[in-house]
Amino acid sequence: MKFIVSSSYLLKQLQVLGGIINNNNTLPILDNFLFNLDGSSLTVSASDLETTVSSKLEVESSEQGSVCIPARLLLDTLKTFPEQPLTFTVEENNTVEISSNHGKYALAYADGEEFPNAVELSDPSSTVLQGDVLATAINKTFFATGNDDLRPVMSGVFFQFSTEGLTFVATDAHKLVKYTREDLTASETAEFIMPKKPLNLLKSILAGSEEDVTIEYNESNAKFTFENTEMVCRLIDGKYPNYEAVIPKENPNKLSIDRNQFLNSVRRVSIFSNKTTHQIRLKIAGSELNISAEDVDYSNKAEERLTCDYQGDDMQIGFNSRFLTEMLNNLTSDDVSLEMSLPNRAGILTPVDGLDEGERVTMLVMPVMLNN
Repeated sequence: MKFIVSSSYLLKQLQVLGGIINNNNTLPILDNFLFNLDGSSLTVSASDLETTVSSKLEVESSEQGSVCIPARLLLDTLKTFPEQPLTFTVEENNTVEISSNHGKYALAYADGEEFPNAVELSDPSSTVLQGDVLATAINKTFFATGNDDLRPVMSGVFFQFSTEGLTFVATDAHKLVKYTREDLTASETAEFIMPKKPLNLLKSILAGSEEDVTIEYNESNAKFTFENTEMVCRLIDGKYPNYEAVIPKENPNKLSIDRNQFLNSVRRVSIFSNKTTHQIRLKIAGSELNISAEDVDYSNKAEERLTCDYQGDDMQIGFNSRFLTEMLNNLTSDDVSLEMSLPNRAGILTPVDGLDEGERVTMLVMPVMLNN
């Protein structure tokens, strides 16, 4: 088999697919890209067994065939070429020869038949979303996923589709993010937990994309199809915790403040906090917010005063500054609102402005016990 393709066009597609390949695969065949040629259409695939991604490329050819080419070697070679047409020829002596304007390069290949097939979804349900909407939903929730191997369900993002709206949730038991779109709906109710790795890939491919993404899913797998790419991945098995139960409903104490000012203040003060607990103290009275931290072991301490808009009882509450910083960083609004009920109940952080019609973001952060 033989085909001609633009070097930069091929590199761009392969860099996306390369994100799925593990550094240490149990099956050596997974260190390769599968090239499947059918006339002028070339389908390139990469897999780690859990997730398979494939892209269709336009090439010059009238032949057919399939080969597996070593991914790392091919990517490293393509990165060094200026834009030019490359000719790939599969030779008799078990090598693929790449001819460029200036030279020839031979790579050993494996038989395309050895590459594992992507899972076919039987009887899937489906939903269509705009690429950018999906990328935003992943971006808003991804950072709050857990890393605990003992609780695999919390290491992914929970997708909840219904005829009333779409909800995406992530939590690691210390913080929780719920992102809702009330302006978009699914044709039927469904829920599944998406693992991090395929989400990371989708997030980078779909940012800013106005293309439609078709999401098909059943009990065990999900398939995302857009433009010329399709991705099939295994879902995380298990039941997601009842997150609604941990969101406090009655929060009489409400603080509104400029997000940037609050974020910078928390960042500065947290430098002086204890290096294991990262604890900062918020003391709110009237229209004044006092943020302080102390590391008793080293006699380091810091305190800042900010003006805010506050309705409620005077209170003191402690938070882990790292969680608070992550959440404030992830929001894009000018002002944020922090709602609290008691010093031992979770605080709810929401953006005051900057959201589209029908878009909702709720972030929940667990308090830490203050030692007076």
